[in-house]
Amino acid sequence: MEFSVNHPILFVLSGILIFVVLVQSVYFLVKALRRARELGMEKTKLKKLILSAAAFTVAPAVAIVISVITLSKDLGVALPWLRLSVIGSLSYETMAATNAVGAMDMTFGSSSLNASQFVTVVIVMTVGIMVGIWLVPLIGKRLQNGMISMEKRDKKWSEIFTNAMFIGMISAFVGYVVCDVSLSFKGDFTGLIPVAVAFTSVVVMLLCGLAVKKLKWRWLSEYALPISLVLGMAAAIPITAWLS
Repeated sequence: MEFSVNHPILFVLSGILIFVVLVQSVYFLVKALRRARELGMEKTKLKKLILSAAAFTVAPAVAIVISVITLSKDLGVALPWLRLSVIGSLSYETMAATNAVGAMDMTFGSSSLNASQFVTVVIVMTVGIMVGIWLVPLIGKRLQNGMISMEKRDKKWSEIFTNAMFIGMISAFVGYVVCDVSLSFKGDFTGLIPVAVAFTSVVVMLLCGLAVKKLKWRWLSEYALPISLVLGMAAAIPITAWLS
């Protein structure tokens, strides 16, 4: 049987796992509603809360659909659909898949994977992201208690430490964006493409922030991320044509 990244069996397996996640979501939703009634919350407030939450769920869902489309060329639809529906993000999944494909002397975005190569990419994408899940029950409570203790001793230093950790995490992804900039000194300007695309997304995000602050378009804050993603990806087309 010839392997395909879009083979029906992959959709069946992914669908089973996603169905389990959906069942869990419905279960906890029902539990939350029952608990809200026990606490005496008004039905009108509950209904408004549910409708607003459902509406704002559309925003990240748009970003997920874009991410699935981005990864589907090499990995098919089933795997990105599964990864981004359960736990994962476009930045991590793309980085993990690119590194796995590059380790096999292939180019992500322009390669056709066989079964063995596909399994390798799947392992890299899934095992890597699961480290965080394993660490939470092992060190999560101890880390949280340490942060609380630090905040009680020195709140200012606690804020600095927290912000430093966040900036360190962001720096890992920023480094991935600018790692090929030095190629421009050799006449190859393709390394500037991700920088230009990222800069475009940053500008769009800043404009959305200004619109929320100055024009009071508070609804835009929920859609700023997918808007910046869409416009950044759209800008990648002329930017790639210009710098390639």
